[in-house]
Amino acid sequence: MHYLLERVYQTNDLSKEEITYLLENLTQVDKEVLYNYALKTKQKYYGNKVYLRGLIEFSNICKQDCLYCGIRASNVKVKRYRLTPEEILACCDQAYELGYQTFVLQSGEDLWYTDEILVNLIQKIKKRYPEVAITLSIGERRVETYQNLFTCGADRFLMRHETASKELYETLHPTMRFEERRACLNALKGIGYQVGAGFMVGLPGQTFADLAEDLRYLMELRPDMIGIGPFIPHSETPLAKEKGGTIKDTLVMVAMARLLVPESLIPATTALGTLHPQGRELALKAGANVVMPIITPTSVRKQYALYENKICGDDHPEDCRYCIERRIQSAGFEVDLGRGDSRQFVACNS
Repeated sequence: MHYLLERVYQTNDLSKEEITYLLENLTQVDKEVLYNYALKTKQKYYGNKVYLRGLIEFSNICKQDCLYCGIRASNVKVKRYRLTPEEILACCDQAYELGYQTFVLQSGEDLWYTDEILVNLIQKIKKRYPEVAITLSIGERRVETYQNLFTCGADRFLMRHETASKELYETLHPTMRFEERRACLNALKGIGYQVGAGFMVGLPGQTFADLAEDLRYLMELRPDMIGIGPFIPHSETPLAKEKGGTIKDTLVMVAMARLLVPESLIPATTALGTLHPQGRELALKAGANVVMPIITPTSVRKQYALYENKICGDDHPEDCRYCIERRIQSAGFEVDLGRGDSRQFVACNS
């Protein structure tokens, strides 16, 4: 086992079979070695920096019906909301005042926001704050839409691939197609976005071989960002009674992603902080290097419930900003409020 850990640290490469074997046989001692290697790898590429992004969840309306998601179209109990472009701009103003140089605009797949509305919004943000990076996370759209948004100033696009298993993907996403998800990610890369992919850990029916395939897919895609979080059951979904993912398993996957795609940016997710009081700090020590404090207005924030019991539901943006800065520093890392582009992107554009 130590041979495999040493090799993935030195070469940033393992086969699917080797990854599967490693995941099946890791002891607690092995995990500590893995986390140490992941931390060293992060420091090699990014030093001790942790990048902050201001997250604006601007709509919880979604046309899709993913079995695990609290804002799925079939959940009639969720109170829906949609921020106007003016309200989104006000959130951006607040984010900028707090020092953020990346705004992450995230929503369900809400087609009320047409190409015209989104283009106008992005142009206004860029006119006001030309140096800021705009990250979109709005799901599957036409390639022409992705191109239009990139042309008018969007810099990055987050779209988790969710799972690299076609069977598992289509079981969990009855309104979506496995091939279409991958086609969207390929299109985004081709257009020139900094692209984020990623997956959930602990999904019902997920195997170690599936997780190994997730990592191999990321090695093939070479995304600029990798989002990895635990599956947390939501009471108003078909998976309400399923067992959730664990923080330990998720940390292993964060560390493996750091070793296998070393130039990526990896968030310490809010979901990890929901599972464990020190969840985000543990992720930073296992190779993560991004945190996304929430800027969403407190009046609607709790309604953006992809899963339940999400932390920071009542915190004002300035509270989130300074709380997470203290947490990052207490864990031994340095806060960076710059754009924080991926090393891969910087190398390709220098």
